[in-house]
Amino acid sequence: MVSLKERLTEILINNKLITEDELNEALEVQNKKGGRLSDIIVELKFIKEDDLISTLSQGLGFPLIDLKRFKIDTEVAKIIPVEVARHYQIIPVSRIGGTITLAMADPLNIFAIDHVKSLTGYKINPIIASVQDIAQAIELSYPDQTRGAIDDLVKEISGSSIEFIKEDREILPSGQELNRISQEVPVIKVTNMILEESVKKKSSDILIEPWDKRMRVRFRIDGVLHEQAAPPWNMHNSIVSRIKVMSELNIAEHRLPQDGRFKAKIMGREIDFRISVLPSSFGEKVAIRILDKAQATLDLTKLGFSEGTIAVLKKMAKLPHGMILVCGPTGSGKTTTLYSILKFVDDPHKNIVTVEDPVEYQLEGINQVTVKPDIGLTFAAALRSILRQDPNVIMIGEVRDFDTVDIAIKSALTGHLVISTLHTTTSAGAIIRLVNMGVEPYLIDSSLVCVIGQRLVRKVCPYCREKYSLSKDVAASLKMDVKDPVFFKAKGCPQCFNTGYKGRLAISEVLVMSAKVRELVIAREQEHAIKQQARSEGMRTLREEGLSMALAGLTTLEEVLRVTAADET
Repeated sequence: MVSLKERLTEILINNKLITEDELNEALEVQNKKGGRLSDIIVELKFIKEDDLISTLSQGLGFPLIDLKRFKIDTEVAKIIPVEVARHYQIIPVSRIGGTITLAMADPLNIFAIDHVKSLTGYKINPIIASVQDIAQAIELSYPDQTRGAIDDLVKEISGSSIEFIKEDREILPSGQELNRISQEVPVIKVTNMILEESVKKKSSDILIEPWDKRMRVRFRIDGVLHEQAAPPWNMHNSIVSRIKVMSELNIAEHRLPQDGRFKAKIMGREIDFRISVLPSSFGEKVAIRILDKAQATLDLTKLGFSEGTIAVLKKMAKLPHGMILVCGPTGSGKTTTLYSILKFVDDPHKNIVTVEDPVEYQLEGINQVTVKPDIGLTFAAALRSILRQDPNVIMIGEVRDFDTVDIAIKSALTGHLVISTLHTTTSAGAIIRLVNMGVEPYLIDSSLVCVIGQRLVRKVCPYCREKYSLSKDVAASLKMDVKDPVFFKAKGCPQCFNTGYKGRLAISEVLVMSAKVRELVIAREQEHAIKQQARSEGMRTLREEGLSMALAGLTTLEEVLRVTAADET
């Protein structure tokens, strides 16, 4: 199976549309930030999108369609659910007999083609269209999905099950402004509905974004953003003001970013909402982080780790001193892993202290400190004071600078167990990052005991998953030494809101600081050498761990490849 990335690079270089240096720059951006290589090349202005699409059409042999000049029959579009169309960036444009013509941003995405084929029973004829054209066509072709629910809500909704919990803090808006906003009943009801729906769908984030003539609402469900039915554009400012009122922010300030929080009881559960308001070109964008304590799983054995990973983590956590690092990108579950380790080592005979920004979950029996940089309470300053408290275990929310890592390492050397997170993509890369931050290799050798690299993959829905066999060529390309590998594909059903996935689990690679690994660190060897040595000693990479989860029927091959793509290139 040839990926679009491989064919794209071949086509662009052969046609001399970009240089080798430009391609390498785009690949470097992709490794750091993720995303589609074609989108990155356009964003970097190495090539215009129209030229890129045209070249791909000729190089791949797929017809090109300009959706801006093509009117799609809404009945044809409804052949596939809107969630599937948005997820794969596809839309049906015509139907002839038992075949549908499918406009796709990536016509080589066999997973999308197989999903639509199994979902509809039609044969698929793929053609190429731009991402922007497909997104616009989806909005125009599924009008009932984006307006009806909200319009009915504004007219008919009779109440809400949310009970807001007041906290003692200074109120910034004036009393008149608060009173005016609180009396706008439709706005209150629509805002409450968005919050309730996000909790029902077990979202981790809500994004409310203003565009030129419309408003977009998206929920991050199991790590992936899904667009939801949005209120009318003219309600945007009122909804933002309502959220500011609940967060006790200044509703008169529209030029500067603001951060806040509020608590509410939804469906009988206490939910903590963290708010970030950011001014943008068309108005204020609101990002809401949802912290549902009832959904939090702070148990090492229930995070989805393999038995081997759990055994190593428990062994490392029982050490009297040393430093354990958990690494991965934002949203990979690092903090949850830290909390789970703390719960495992928690003991009445131990003095455990954390330094966080902010404290996400209150843990009984554990002393938690929130940093406040504006008054001088930084990670480093808090750690200096904590060491005078004679702690046994110290958790640092994130190692961000040399001062923090220096104190953390010295704490690990002087009889404390220190656990923290670091923003690197691989476990071996964490060691190189420490060196680049100014830590001497001999200090890393003496203090670091273990590095866990992790990602979160979506669990395939057990109610609608479908079994299929992988071809030998694809298995060989994945370096799988398994005879007749069998995987499951995500189909979609009401149980999983037609996404095909339900919940998430963690995959990991655990690098234990063995004697030979320590020798490589002292010798200042590169990341690939450290990784190779760890693998020779039994470490499984994120991709290998993910493939084993997929073979066990817990996730899909597509999901594993999506999450680990940047680590294997």
